[in-house]
Amino acid sequence: MRRYRIAVIGGDGIGPEVVAAGQRVLEAAAARDGFVLETESFPWGSDYYRRHGAMMPANGLDVLRGFDAIYFGAVGDPGLPDDVTLWGLRLAICQGFDQFVNLRPAKLLPGLDGPLRAELGARIDWIVVRENSEGEYAGVGGRTHRGYPEEIAIESSVFTRAGVARIQRFAFELARTRPEKRLTCVTKSNAQRHGMVLWDEVFAELAAEHGDIETDKVLVDAAAARMVLAPETMDVIVASNLHADILSDLAAALTGSLGIAASANLDPTGAAPSMFEPIHGSAPDISGEGIANPIAAIWTASMMLDHLGEHDSARRLMTAIARVCAEGAVLTPDLGGDADTDQVADAIIAAVEGDNAP
Repeated sequence: MRRYRIAVIGGDGIGPEVVAAGQRVLEAAAARDGFVLETESFPWGSDYYRRHGAMMPANGLDVLRGFDAIYFGAVGDPGLPDDVTLWGLRLAICQGFDQFVNLRPAKLLPGLDGPLRAELGARIDWIVVRENSEGEYAGVGGRTHRGYPEEIAIESSVFTRAGVARIQRFAFELARTRPEKRLTCVTKSNAQRHGMVLWDEVFAELAAEHGDIETDKVLVDAAAARMVLAPETMDVIVASNLHADILSDLAAALTGSLGIAASANLDPTGAAPSMFEPIHGSAPDISGEGIANPIAAIWTASMMLDHLGEHDSARRLMTAIARVCAEGAVLTPDLGGDADTDQVADAIIAAVEGDNAP
């Protein structure tokens, strides 16, 4: 029987709640499709930081390295600085394992309403490919004269030809698998004259190697406008760490809720485990209320199964999510319903177990 070792990190806020719901759905999928997920949970996050002075133990990466994948909830706590929590856990794993691809799909699911007119919302079917290892989140910079009127803070973006080329090449290969075979490169090269111009130049070089892919490049502000006004003109979108982060949150909002937005942090080489997380964050305002939307975590679980090679099971999860959304009877408050987290998970489990497709 096929077996996979999964490290589970619920993290902060609603993270443990949606991950627990996702685990129940994963167990149903595994039982339905004949494989085993051997999970081990780790209590790392902000509460761990309060006890130990670190978001995870010093040997955390060594502990995680032996797993096939990491299922992650959220990070962020209103009582701790965001840079401490983010850099201490999520970015420590992403950068430590060189998970240089952050993949964020966006699609208006059946039955859901986004803020756009129906005919525009129906045209949304994007995958945002976010560079996940360098760029604006490289962590290079510093502050001097702290607390004085002349205090200086310098934040440097770092772009390497190797880093830019590998994320763009991944995006080209992904676009090749899509019906549209279209790739948009997003930069801000009119104002950022060094790193972003490098992005443009590398993209032009790779476009010449991929003649079967329709390409265009657009400035990030114009890209935001196109996503709202002409969503059908974009398909696969590749951008730097910061720009793709912002655009993917816009994409989630345009498809109805951050509560349905999934993502994967991938090491395509397979040298280290990849990590799968919803992008909605810890949402401390609703933590503990039992109303967090688990769909993002379950969509993320589908991406994890696909990565592990369980393609039929991954498809079955997405079909189940779409069916529950289309029926509209069991949805959380962010989608206009009154169901709780567990009720949504139960409905998706029932759809998984009732799917007779091979």
